[in-house]
Amino acid sequence: MAKEKVKLPLAPLERILRKAGAKRVSKSAVREFSMVLADYASDISGEAAKLATHAGRKTIVESDVRMARKRLS
Repeated sequence: MAKEKVKLPLAPLERILRKAGAKRVSKSAVREFSMVLADYASDISGEAAKLATHAGRKTIVESDVRMARKRLS
């Protein structure tokens, strides 16, 4: 199954980078940050879906997301 490109809003991501201590952030840095986060979120959601399926559920629950994060760390 091919990964679908997810578009994240850039303004909140720029705010996250600034809150982390950056005084200035280039547009290309924000776009790259967006792509990295989208890839990571896609990986976690895929793993969480597998966990839910393994548990016999169609619904992803909080513990699936937490476990997926631990498994991918």
